Amino acid sequence: MSQVSICGQMCWKLVGDDRALYLRHSDSDPWQYYEEFPEYFLPDPEGYSQGIATFLALLKKDWTVIKS
Repeated sequence: MSQVSICGQMCWKLVGDDRALYLRHSDSDPWQYYEEFPEYFLPDPEGYSQGIATFLALLKKDWTVIKS
């Protein structure tokens, strides 16, 4: 995660009954499931939403949260 230098955007989307994190680098990029970004991916604690650890880390790196 220390190599994160590009700011991007994050949003939460419903996947089944849970929310999952989706990422993109710019408005023109399609949203992708957070695990498709191995350079940012962090494992989640059990019982939390899919992507919460990655979300918190990227939030500290000034990524933007977009309302979905």
